[in-house]
Amino acid sequence: MNQEKSRVKRYLREFWKYRDLLKLLVEKNIKLKYRRSWLGYVWSILNPLLIMIVMSVVFSTMFRRNIDNFPVYLFCGQLLFNYMNSSTSQSVFSITGNAALLKKTYLPKYMFTLARVTSGLVDLVFSLGALVIVLIATRVQITWNILLFPLVLLQLYVFCIGLGLFLAQASVFFKDTQFIYSAFMTAWMYLTPIFYPIEMLPDALAWCIQHLNPMYFYIAQFRAIVYAGTLPDLQLVLLGVGTALLMLVFGAWSFMRSKDRFILYI
Repeated sequence: MNQEKSRVKRYLREFWKYRDLLKLLVEKNIKLKYRRSWLGYVWSILNPLLIMIVMSVVFSTMFRRNIDNFPVYLFCGQLLFNYMNSSTSQSVFSITGNAALLKKTYLPKYMFTLARVTSGLVDLVFSLGALVIVLIATRVQITWNILLFPLVLLQLYVFCIGLGLFLAQASVFFKDTQFIYSAFMTAWMYLTPIFYPIEMLPDALAWCIQHLNPMYFYIAQFRAIVYAGTLPDLQLVLLGVGTALLMLVFGAWSFMRSKDRFILYI
């Protein structure tokens, strides 16, 4: 027990020592993403907004009787799922993509994965500007509950760090990780009620999604706060927090257990 505590303290001291590295890596990732882009950071707002418009036109005719204010309903789910998809998919390459640097000098390897997830979070925050535009355009009644949205993003951020760490170490030893995860993400997207109401699913499948799909926990909380203007269900909050912490522990454990062997495979 004492050994585990000392190990955690050592990792925390190391993180604090290299905190400026994390900042530099996040800045680099964001700058590289928008390099040579004429609109630059404006794309963080325009891109999800344009996708939302297209998907609203396509799916609103299918679900217009089931979902009030479909654009906001869709956008709330789309923003969070796209962040998870993008940040974790990029985490797959966070170690292998920096192999040359890791071979030359010692740096905390998890910083590269953490930087990928964090830079994705910065993009998500920018994209919230598009959500504000949609809320205003559709005349959604905004309540004080909307101020709780950072708590949902924090849960999702912690979850993505854990999943990202697991994927980063897995891709070092299994090169097919990126292809397997890409196929898995497609299935995950359709099993998450982003553009359809969960009530339309069979009861057994709906129960599985409501209790076993982590993205449902976060999207349902976000929709309660932004779309419905109410407080999220306490069970959803507990499931979201618990899943995020479990994934963080699992991802960190798998990463730290194998990080010393990275140099042999990258």
